[in-house]
Amino acid sequence: MLTAVSGQVWVSLISVGGVVLGGMLSYLVQHRTQQSAERAEQHRQQIALSESRRAERLALLERFIEVGAEAERAAFSRPAEFDDTHPWLPTAQDVMNRLWVAERLIRVQFPLPVHDAARAYFLDLNRTVWEGLPDGESVRDYLEDNRLAFLDAARAVM
Repeated sequence: MLTAVSGQVWVSLISVGGVVLGGMLSYLVQHRTQQSAERAEQHRQQIALSESRRAERLALLERFIEVGAEAERAAFSRPAEFDDTHPWLPTAQDVMNRLWVAERLIRVQFPLPVHDAARAYFLDLNRTVWEGLPDGESVRDYLEDNRLAFLDAARAVM
């Protein structure tokens, strides 16, 4: 009878041990699954954030390029002489103010090399619009190097 009881104890202990081991394995599998799901969600959120930032940057580049083109048109159409009543002045002031804002936003959204290139292009445009160029100098040729440097820097980042 003692061996029968002893056998039943062993069967019970093995059964309890199996339940405990099964529970631990189940917990570990659920824990790993939850961690994997959390990592996948974090990765998805990082990708979404990255795509959102890329879209913002593209919109900002488009805005800067568009306003830059308007500023170049203002430089091309700059009258030799103008005063506060000349119709060219309010248009030029408006476009240069918008270009200034877009250039500052480039600094916020992009690495400094892109901003530095945008800044150099902005300063060239600003000088050309407000001071003009010496006779014989082409607006397009004067602006070309810094415009291309900006576009190349932006492309490298994107």
